Amino acid sequence: MPAPRLNRVVANFKAAATRDKSVQLKELRGQNLVLYFYPKDSTPGCTTEGQDFRDLHSKFRRQKTVVLGVSRDSLASHEKFRDKQNFPFDLISDPDETLCRKFDVIQEKTLYGRKFMGVERSTFLIDAGGKLRQEWRKVKVKGHAAEVLEAVKTLK
Repeated sequence: MPAPRLNRVVANFKAAATRDKSVQLKELRGQNLVLYFYPKDSTPGCTTEGQDFRDLHSKFRRQKTVVLGVSRDSLASHEKFRDKQNFPFDLISDPDETLCRKFDVIQEKTLYGRKFMGVERSTFLIDAGGKLRQEWRKVKVKGHAAEVLEAVKTLK
């Protein structure tokens, strides 16, 4: 299945999320969606990124925008991470990489000279009609959530 393309409707997906939720893209129609993929719960960069989305969450809500984080971690790990950081949004567990592969965020990475396949920090902005309006790949955490919020504000 090809990755979603800009200005095209994103195919529906269903995924398990925190608080015993099941998220379906089609059920979010009428609202914008920020779907951010991150490598691992409770690591420094991922924690900071989540905190930044948390701190701007009320501004995203005022823009009729849902924020969802996605990683390969288990729901149990997500619940602990979400609770510890007081995230007001849910986290999607994607242990089999279905959603990660759909959005083509599994990429070769290098850590301490060792190559492995991992989640490339990426964010996707889907509008209220279900179309992919913007994507950010190889995200640098600092200022990213604010940049995404500015992009949301340009949607009509």
